[in-house]
Formats: sequence, structure tokens, C-alpha cells
Amino acid sequence: MDTRELILDMLLEIEGGKIYSNVLIRDVLDKYDYLPVKEKAFVKRVTEGVLERRIQIDYIINVFSKVPVEKMKPLIRNLLRMSVYQILFMDAVPDAAACNEAVKLAGKRKFHSLKGFVNGVLRNISRKKAEIFSGRESGFYPDEEKEPALHLSVVYSMPEYLVHMWLDDFGMAQTKRMLQAMLKIRPVTVRWKESLPEKEKEAWLAKVKKAGMEVRQHPYLPYAYDVSHVDGIRKIPGFDEGVFTVQDVSSMLCIECAGIEEGSFIVDVCAAPGGKCIHAAEKTGKSGKVLARDIAKEKIRFIRENAQRQRIDNIKAECYDAAEYDDTLTKKADVVLADVPCSGLGVLGRKRDIKYNLTQEMLSELQKIQRRILSTVWEYVRPGGLLVYSTCTVRREENEENARWFLDHYPFMPVDISGRLEGVPETATATEGYVQLMPGIHETDGFFIAVFCRKVV
Repeated sequence: MDTRELILDMLLEIEGGKIYSNVLIRDVLDKYDYLPVKEKAFVKRVTEGVLERRIQIDYIINVFSKVPVEKMKPLIRNLLRMSVYQILFMDAVPDAAACNEAVKLAGKRKFHSLKGFVNGVLRNISRKKAEIFSGRESGFYPDEEKEPALHLSVVYSMPEYLVHMWLDDFGMAQTKRMLQAMLKIRPVTVRWKESLPEKEKEAWLAKVKKAGMEVRQHPYLPYAYDVSHVDGIRKIPGFDEGVFTVQDVSSMLCIECAGIEEGSFIVDVCAAPGGKCIHAAEKTGKSGKVLARDIAKEKIRFIRENAQRQRIDNIKAECYDAAEYDDTLTKKADVVLADVPCSGLGVLGRKRDIKYNLTQEMLSELQKIQRRILSTVWEYVRPGGLLVYSTCTVRREENEENARWFLDHYPFMPVDISGRLEGVPETATATEGYVQLMPGIHETDGFFIAVFCRKVV
């Protein structure tokens, strides 16, 4: 199997917009699991790297090509992208090898007449690497002072309209920190099953290290671990035994903020992919119960499989639309978890193609969907119970504005969650009942958590 040809086909399929990149990469690597670890790592890094840096790469190609990127044949466009990524961001790949392999691949895919064009563009970029890397000093990129949004858009490969939004909301310094963080390679974060003995955890950590992986306890939570050098989640020791679940610390903090007590009845109205509802099931114990719902049948199946793998038997998972009222749940839940559909801007460091698939029109509709769900599920909370509103995004319209709107319209009051976020920096708003976790400031995905208590009338 030619790994570069495999990458090219994956990029073409992703550009078609019919599949999420993380799903495609996982499926392809599972299919070609027989490949050496080094080759699989190359496939994963180049595919993800091109998606991560695509705006910047296209800008660079346009500087050196007479034909604009958007007017190129899709195959040639993606062939140049993957080759430029290797030249500029992979020291282990000689420039000559990246150029030569691209030319060969153009010929193999019946683009013989464009072999000279591909070779010329790539070799010019290779010769000008110093100018490209010196960036601002060479005047290669848009001027940061004259065109700050365009500069950040190109250098950090983020759509310009999103950069404008963040500059308005957070200013230059915080926006830049966030954009830098989104380009960093992230480890896999897992949650150790707290009910298991400490001796088992120590044995598990030893197995993970022996398997050649690096593991670090996360500074925010004693049961959270970052695992690096992972060749597939299923390769982490203990996966089949269900001793851990893959879950970002922001999601774990959401459950910590819920203050779930043993014996509670929890309703998770938008439960997929299932990390929070399984975490909640562990918190509420054998005497408690979690009703996990989601609108997608295939995701419900995934939740059930994960719960079974982790020997969690107090979850009932079922397909249900959160926007549809269920009168059988009225005032029944001790805690309602409402991790609503959102723009996903907080997880761009993990799901790189989100930024290319979103549109401003889609963003404008999200708040309506979120409020429709909130206006339905609040009635499930018993008086004195809690509603936890969360999103994996960094956008005021979906976060702080929705929290204020909810308090203005429904019989709830904010809950001081500062005591549940000890050790997490820059969470001053926690006393007001919410926190915005930010890449570049917090060691988590971008995530919003707000906790409301239903008034006892």
C-alpha cells in the first residue's frame, strides 16, 4: 500500500464533505492495521496536518502558483497540500522526497501533463522555506497591524469570520493564545474508573508505560490521565476490560460541577458520545439511575456498547429527540444534563474539519435549537434539583447569552460551582454559576458549563 496515495484519497473524500475526518482516519487505520506503526503514524499526521493547516497551506501555494488553489483539479490541489505540509512541517521527510513522490503520484493518477507544474510549485516553496518561516519579518504574510484578522486567519489557519468574532469577544492576546493552542498536538485523555482499587490503577499505569506509551496524571483531576504515543484507542491496555473511558477533562469537570449524589436520578437529554452519562452513572452508584437519550440511533448503540464494556448497568439508553416534551419525566430528575448541539469551536484541535464545514448561517440557527431544547427539558428537573447546561464551544451567543436568557425566562437560580473547580485556573465566574474553559488558558478543550437550581416554590 502506497501511504501517500492513501493520504491523497482520504483528503479527496474529506473535501467532498460526506464524512468526518476523525471517523475516516479511524476507519482507514483500522482497515490497514497491518501497516507498520511508523507508516500509520505518517498517514495520520499528514492527513490531520493538512486539515489543520489548510488555510495557511493554500495561502502559501497561491503565492507560488499562477493557478489559484480553488481553480485547480481536486486531485492536484490535495496533492500539493499534502506535499507542502511535508516540506514545511515534517523535518523527517527530505524536501526532495516530498517533491519526487508528488510528481510520481501525479503521473500514476493520469495527470502526466501537470507533473512539471507540481514539481515547479513544490521546488519553489522548498527554496523559499526561510522566507515563509520568517513570516512577519519577510512580509510574506498579511500585516498583523494593518490586517489583524486576516493575519491570524492565515498564520493559524482559521476562517477569518471566526477570528473576527473572537477578536470582538476576547481581544488580540487571548484570541492568539487560543489559536496557538488549537494547533498543538493533543494527547488522548482518559478517565480511570474510580470505583476500582488503587492497586489496580497502579498496575494499569505500569502496563501503559510498558506498552511504550507516555502517561501523565492531569493536574485538574486525580482520575484523569493524558496518554501519548497511542496507536489506536483499543491498543491502550485495559480497554477491553473497561477500566477507563476516553473523555476530555472539560467533560469530566462538567460532571463534577453537577455535584451528583449517590442514589440520584439523572436525565442526560443529549447523551452522545456517552462520556458524561457513564461518568454520571458511576457517581450516582448502584442505587441511582441514568436515563441517557440522543436523537441518533447509531449513537445510542455506541453508548450501550461502552456502558457494557465498562460494566455499568444503571444506564438506560434510548433514542429520543430532546426538543420533544416527555410528560412522564415532569419534575422527576435530580439532575438534568443538557450538553446541547453546538458549533463545536472548542474542539477544533481534535476535529479539524469543523472549521471548514461551518457557515455563518449555520451558526445563526444554533442558538434557536439550544433554546428550544432548554425550554423543553427544564420541566424534568424537580424543585431543588439541578440543570447543567454545557457546550463544547467558545462563542458567547451559545454560552453566556443562553445562560442569561434561561435565568430570565425560567424558575431557576445560578449555583456557585467554585468549590467544584478547585485547582482549575481563571474560573472567577464560577461563583456566578458558570465557567468558560478556553484552549491556551486551560488544559482542556474549549467548553462551557453553567449550573442552575430549580427554585422551590
